Amino acid sequence: MLRCGIDMIEIERIEQGIARLGERFLNRFFTAGERADCEDRAHRLAARLAGKEAVAKALGTGIGDVRWKDIEIRVDNPRHRPTLHLHGAAVQVAADLGLTQWDISLTHTRAYASAVVVASSGDEAGPATGRPAGHT
Repeated sequence: MLRCGIDMIEIERIEQGIARLGERFLNRFFTAGERADCEDRAHRLAARLAGKEAVAKALGTGIGDVRWKDIEIRVDNPRHRPTLHLHGAAVQVAADLGLTQWDISLTHTRAYASAVVVASSGDEAGPATGRPAGHT
């Protein structure tokens, strides 16, 4: 099985959310690790939010069955390549679909951030084991 998802968001929406709601906004959408990786910079956070939407689309759930923080996008490697970590309901949905291999790409301009996600089934361990999705 092969699944994909894509999303794009205006960076200004993230800037406005931070300005209006501050910590409440940041903590609703992002894990502590994501915030640290991004240094709370709106363009970086926007790319992660687009990534979370793209993952939810690949899972076929949208946000709702899967929560924002069930999808975590970190830069926790020497090459600063984004890695996907699934938690909670996202792990179960991925397992139910047999999705074990993931890859994610993030990008942004001055005005927009976007992300593309590809997921596939395979023999290697993935999110259901708690290992980073896409990196086995």
